[in-house]
Amino acid sequence: MNEKTKDNVLVVLQLSGGNDALNTIVPYSDPLYMDNRPVVRIDPERVLPIDDAVGFNPAMAPIKELWDQGKVAIIQGVGYPNPVRSHFRSMDIWHTCEPDKVGTEGWLGRAIRDLDPHQENVLTGVNFGRGLPRALAAPGVPVASVGNLETYGVLTGIQGADQRTEALDLFAKMYAAKLGNSLVREYISQTGTDALSGADILSTAPQQYISTVKYSGDTVAQYMRNIAQVYLAGLGTRILYTTAPQNSFDTHASEMAKHPQLWHEVSHAVSAFYQDLQGHNASANVVIFLFTEFGRRVHDNGSGTDHGSGGMAFVIGDAVQGGLYGEYPSLAPEQLLEGDLHYNNDFRGTYATLLEKWLGLDATPIVGGSFEQLSFL
Repeated sequence: MNEKTKDNVLVVLQLSGGNDALNTIVPYSDPLYMDNRPVVRIDPERVLPIDDAVGFNPAMAPIKELWDQGKVAIIQGVGYPNPVRSHFRSMDIWHTCEPDKVGTEGWLGRAIRDLDPHQENVLTGVNFGRGLPRALAAPGVPVASVGNLETYGVLTGIQGADQRTEALDLFAKMYAAKLGNSLVREYISQTGTDALSGADILSTAPQQYISTVKYSGDTVAQYMRNIAQVYLAGLGTRILYTTAPQNSFDTHASEMAKHPQLWHEVSHAVSAFYQDLQGHNASANVVIFLFTEFGRRVHDNGSGTDHGSGGMAFVIGDAVQGGLYGEYPSLAPEQLLEGDLHYNNDFRGTYATLLEKWLGLDATPIVGGSFEQLSFL
């Protein structure tokens, strides 16, 4: 793959459920961390140090290796004003960039529309997982959502292209008649045609893929492998998205068993993906963005941690200027927001950085304003 001729690509990994920032990038030298985490904590001797103040959870060793190579930016204290602790509302805010009202378009849906304004490629955006994340949804923007790349298809029981198109037209007529709107029929028909076209193209990706990298068998690793297959197939996809199993990072109980396992899976999946691209001389044009909807409460509940606010995000890739961005939120009681970490980095500034410096887009209409960008790219 000739990287000089490739467009930049953004890979997004959503950590659903609210990742515990304090046990991810651990403030191991702060006595207030130990005071607030009598049970749910990482002991200092187990931390993988970044400096004399913070370090990685030991389950994140593969990402620590990428950090040591200067390829990981850690966005500290990321969040938004007036945080909410509802999974659904907070994730909706991250997806639509609308903290004050319910948004109708996803930020990446808007980005896809700007990247491909004439809809010349139905695979400009591809999601791996069940359903379509709000981040990718926007009227008139086709996005393929793939549960299993090896078996993905539309009307696969009908082999003939003409027969499949005819079946799709009948489907559109059926729904348009009920809704009484020819525009609905046209939209459903076009959406179905896009889905057929995208499915047919995507089906070629696994056939072209050859790799010596071994991915784990967990869901995140397999979807990251699928992302590698699609990217390496050269289908012109610019945004690839997947999600850790639904709400898996919602660690109200048994966090000391669950959280390390989650980060073990995510870290090894990200590392395998990066190694895969490197092995194909195809890593220079890809940046990986990891985020979650909120952090957890500062004080543990004896078994886990409850919904909080300020959190952490990560940007990983060859083009990334590795380092810590923003300040680690203070654990001092008077600096907390009702027992939570205060945010000091508006997530829309991180989005704007990715949109403008990586994808070459005007971020202002996509994120809904002008926000301070970071220097990780």
